[in-house]
Amino acid sequence: MNEESKPMSGAKQVNDIVIKFVGDSGDGIQLSGNIFADTLAHIGLDMATFPDFPAEVRAPRNTTFGVSGFQIHFSNKKVLTPGDEYDVLVCFNPASLKVNLKNVKQGGIIVVDSSNFTPRSLETAGYTSNPLDDNSLSNYIVLQIPASEMVINLNSDLDKKNAERTKNMFILGLLYNMFSFDLKPAINYINTKFKNKSQLVEANLKSLEHGYQYSETIKNFPKFYLPKCELLPGKYRDIQGNVATAWGLMAAAEKAGLHLFVGSYPITPATEILVELSKHRELGVKTFQAEDEIAGITSAIGASFAGSLAATTTSGPGLSLKVEAMGLAVMTELPLVIVDVQRAGPSTGMPTKSEQADLYMSMFGRNGEAPIPIIAAASPVDCFFAAFEAAKIALEHMTPVILLSDGYIGLGSSVFRIPKMADLPEIRPPFADTNAKYYPYERDEEWYVRKWAIPGTPGLQHRVGGLEKSDIYGEVTTDAKNHEKMVINREEKIKRIAHKWPLQRITGPEDPDLLVVSWGGTKGQVEGAVQNLTAKGYKIAHTHFRYINPLPLNTHEILKSGKKVIVCELNRGQFANILRMNYQDIELHQYNKVQGQPFTMKELENAFTELLNS
Repeated sequence: MNEESKPMSGAKQVNDIVIKFVGDSGDGIQLSGNIFADTLAHIGLDMATFPDFPAEVRAPRNTTFGVSGFQIHFSNKKVLTPGDEYDVLVCFNPASLKVNLKNVKQGGIIVVDSSNFTPRSLETAGYTSNPLDDNSLSNYIVLQIPASEMVINLNSDLDKKNAERTKNMFILGLLYNMFSFDLKPAINYINTKFKNKSQLVEANLKSLEHGYQYSETIKNFPKFYLPKCELLPGKYRDIQGNVATAWGLMAAAEKAGLHLFVGSYPITPATEILVELSKHRELGVKTFQAEDEIAGITSAIGASFAGSLAATTTSGPGLSLKVEAMGLAVMTELPLVIVDVQRAGPSTGMPTKSEQADLYMSMFGRNGEAPIPIIAAASPVDCFFAAFEAAKIALEHMTPVILLSDGYIGLGSSVFRIPKMADLPEIRPPFADTNAKYYPYERDEEWYVRKWAIPGTPGLQHRVGGLEKSDIYGEVTTDAKNHEKMVINREEKIKRIAHKWPLQRITGPEDPDLLVVSWGGTKGQVEGAVQNLTAKGYKIAHTHFRYINPLPLNTHEILKSGKKVIVCELNRGQFANILRMNYQDIELHQYNKVQGQPFTMKELENAFTELLNS
């Protein structure tokens, strides 16, 4: 047991907790959640997080539609999802209580900043009476903490506005005592976060420590203790999916012996990838914040032509703008990673809400015959490995690759065991041999991959561009037969990548009554729901798709194994229709959700049992 995780006298041992911080965007909800999650990683507990916030920078205060949230599920066992219901709800205003109360477990703990339950804020939230006084919360343990009032008095040397902003630290200190956490990780986080603002460091630390001490004065204050996980040896940290994506790209560049270039235009919820990469110039990373999406991807194509591992990042409407340049990358057969952190659409849609509705665009959204491999990350941690693999495929097969993430896993976080570079697969780009005659579109027989010739290398002069080229020699041509051959060559190159994918696997019985299909960021919820129903005696199995195009070679065999098959996705059935297009003999049921929110295990279990019993 390390110093940050010691059972306290009277603390009840538990193995699993779901907590959610909720309030206005200006209440420090996301910061509180990030500090708490960082501490969990230090302690050695597994977790999954779900940040959820409005698109407005500052939504109207005390409104139900302006509530910001940060949900954390932590345990000493494997965590698959952020959880369906909360053991602890931390509310900074009445609106946040009104929106989230329905998901608090009976007998759960509700911590409220009672200073903000004023007549005006209650009325704005739609309350006709104060829930703290009218006995409507009698089924819960309610801790009324006048946090805002207390930190204003505590930090009287600051103006009222800045003093009140430390209320989240006061509540955080109280929670650290509730869960038997040492304050050291939080103190270190605050010192780093506000290192250039000494007055804010002092105020936040003072509020944090006083919140911890204040909790000791509360009668019957609930205290818990979670033993840490049995983890494999190694270095662990809390990592956000977008940060993991950035790290995966950097690791791939290092393995390939190349510089990494990323050309992107900032867009929610993908911006953090570009921000993270901009911090690592010492590793040979070059970042270019372009004036628009088209400039972002075309700059990356240029960097790829020049011999770098190149990537571009975007979301939803940004992917639409990159379409023409994606076709250029297909035609030039240059390596490029296109990261799409999906959000609810179409058009601007709901920028901070998650969806899986860019699959059709990724598969078909280009003019002409322009196939591109597609890999879909399954979790925040998997974003690292998916990004690394996308780069490996792009480099070794001389093709653009689309990496699909989504806002839920891109902004969410989990505990990451940092791999050693020696344990990652080798990446061997097919560089042209300067000692042999170079033909730009001569292909190897096994993979149909052309050689990569870096500009300026003597003897490797060649043409690239959007015009069709002649097979082998690379001259511009409009010859009909040659065009057809080149189209088939490019298609065959992508098809053959399926031989590098691992075979699709089933978790559960090999001949299930119901086979559940998922892809991308829905894995955790679906896996958890299947596990719960298996424990209840249902003959149910799960197969999760990481490789979307080309599909794994045994996909048809896997789908035929279930008496019934249901495809779960956060869209109106895009992957289900792609499977139908390829395997017309298999009847597929669907469970779809397009509310900007991830699945809950409960709703999935209900859908599965209904289908099993029909």
